[in-house]
Amino acid sequence: MSKLVRFGVSLEEDLLMKFDSLIRRQKYTNRSEALRDLIRNELVKKEWMENKEVTGVITIVYDHHVRELINKMLDIQHDYYSHILSNQHIHIDHHNCFEIIVTKGKSKEIEDLYRKLKSIKSVKHAGFMMATQGKDLV
Repeated sequence: MSKLVRFGVSLEEDLLMKFDSLIRRQKYTNRSEALRDLIRNELVKKEWMENKEVTGVITIVYDHHVRELINKMLDIQHDYYSHILSNQHIHIDHHNCFEIIVTKGKSKEIEDLYRKLKSIKSVKHAGFMMATQGKDLV
């Protein structure tokens, strides 16, 4: 485990009040934990920008009754099979399905997979969350 280091930060009073309000709403117990999360989030973004080995989650909502939609989605996923760790299919209602795809690999390839899936005609909504493998984070 890394050595804990204390340091001081100077902020405008208004900015600090907004930060304290934000961390209370997000249920942080102290400023240090909130700052650690902010720093880690920026480090994850950096990993993605540098095309490192990362993880991520793609979500898709679609009407499974649309002809050939599922086949198109599966064809794309098979093209990226080495980047897909897991796929979960959830029935929201009689027409709509929710797909959760957990990915791993170079960030550019995962982003490419996401762009291809979300651009399929009749996909109602697609979302994406960047994550890390945690190798470079404390």
